[in-house]
Amino acid sequence: MTGLRYVYAVCRPFGTPLQAQLTGVGGDPPRLVPHGDLVAVVSHVSEADFAEESLRAHLEDLDWLTAVARAHQGVIDALTTVTTPLPLRLGTVFRDDSGVRSMIEAREENFLRRLDRLEGRVEWGVKVFLESEPEQAPEQPAPQPAAMSGRDYLRRRREQTRSREDQWQRAETFATRLHETLVGFAEDSRLHAPQNPTLSGHRGRNVLNAAYLVPRSRSEAFVEQVERTKDDSPGLRVELTGPWAAYSFAGEEAAGEESVGEETAGEGPAGGRTAGEGST
Repeated sequence: MTGLRYVYAVCRPFGTPLQAQLTGVGGDPPRLVPHGDLVAVVSHVSEADFAEESLRAHLEDLDWLTAVARAHQGVIDALTTVTTPLPLRLGTVFRDDSGVRSMIEAREENFLRRLDRLEGRVEWGVKVFLESEPEQAPEQPAPQPAAMSGRDYLRRRREQTRSREDQWQRAETFATRLHETLVGFAEDSRLHAPQNPTLSGHRGRNVLNAAYLVPRSRSEAFVEQVERTKDDSPGLRVELTGPWAAYSFAGEEAAGEESVGEETAGEGPAGGRTAGEGST
């Protein structure tokens, strides 16, 4: 089959077949390109979509990016059930199988070292949000500014500011303690930048946006610990996502001949993205 090669991940050879109905980017089923002690998981994609000039045009099309991101994530999720994948950046593309094998050969030692580190481990994402409108009893209608003295008006503004600062301090304290607790269940962690609610669609102010590298054997205990904290602090919301392939801990991603880069779309690891997050 002709076309470019879209690469999802690199992993060690595995014997368990992927889901028969699994399709990747552009609807093409993923297949394996072996080289040495590694295999790349690839699909064929058309030059009309992924050649350099076409790709630049598609970067402006959020619907197209979202569809690619979801297909990419679907393949990574399927791989995570049968092996430990090393995810590559969203939109990593090569001209042909030979280009894919050359990439593996050039980075083989690095890939093997990172796969050794990630073997038997998954990524969990934890976010803490300060609700933008905490539930409170309805207040009595405030007096109109004209009926207030200047001193009363300034006092009320100071009280409102102090209340917001107290809420934020409480949220930061809660998030810090939760993170310190969860680190005890993980082998590594990453603190990502807080998410912008306008871009992420999440309500409330993001206080903690973290990823944790957790052995599969400890995952149940990790999840139980997160669940126990969800009702500990009114006005705060704890969200758990995963298990994911270890995007945030995969290290430097391999670059293809053309690449979508760090564009994000869809829901994925810690950063609310599907590829490139690490992550995160």
